[in-house]
Amino acid sequence: MNSWKVLVADDDPNVREIIRLYFEKQHISMIEAQDGEEALELVEKEAPDIVILDVMMPKMDGFEACRQILKRFDIPVIMLTAKREEFDRVLGLELGADDYVTKPFSPRELVARIKAIFRRMQRRKFPGEPVAITFEGFSINTERREVLAGEERIVLRPKEFDLLTHLARSPGTVYTREQLLEQVWGYEFIGDIRTVDVHVKKLREKLLPYRSDCIHTVWGVGYKFEVQK
Repeated sequence: MNSWKVLVADDDPNVREIIRLYFEKQHISMIEAQDGEEALELVEKEAPDIVILDVMMPKMDGFEACRQILKRFDIPVIMLTAKREEFDRVLGLELGADDYVTKPFSPRELVARIKAIFRRMQRRKFPGEPVAITFEGFSINTERREVLAGEERIVLRPKEFDLLTHLARSPGTVYTREQLLEQVWGYEFIGDIRTVDVHVKKLREKLLPYRSDCIHTVWGVGYKFEVQK
């Protein structure tokens, strides 16, 4: 039985009710917020395991709520949006959201996305895999989930860390975007492959001052990890 606590912020009570009823069947505890400001307050007060934010909300929209939450808390975020424009999906991911679901959606799909995120969170250590991955002035500790450049810690979001670790475990191996979605995100390809591109972009920006040459684009295929000597 799950013991997860999920915060759902949506100004539509009907949407919240549909999600709540399905969560009950899955034994998922749900906290409700009507707007972004209330969501921010409840994250601090209730310490949920994951946050689901609707984009279009009064007082504080989902984008700003996502930005404010991730400034203060290391917590997975899923964005809900009724808009299908690429800009909205990409903006949420660039702000640090782990995933997005476009309305109208099935509660079953939403729960599948949540479960995929929790599987990644629980996958702290891979049996048979080295705890530390090291290369010239750089190290990844999979047990502590930290990346060091010399003695300096590079702060990464959970998904960014998972993506970097997955690539670094197999230097030189080329992964398609679809493979990375399935192997890192934890679900088979559903939706926009830009999810991978956005996370690679953010990861490169954070690594740039230390190692700008380790994640390479293989045009027409995907990405690979390779440190240039």
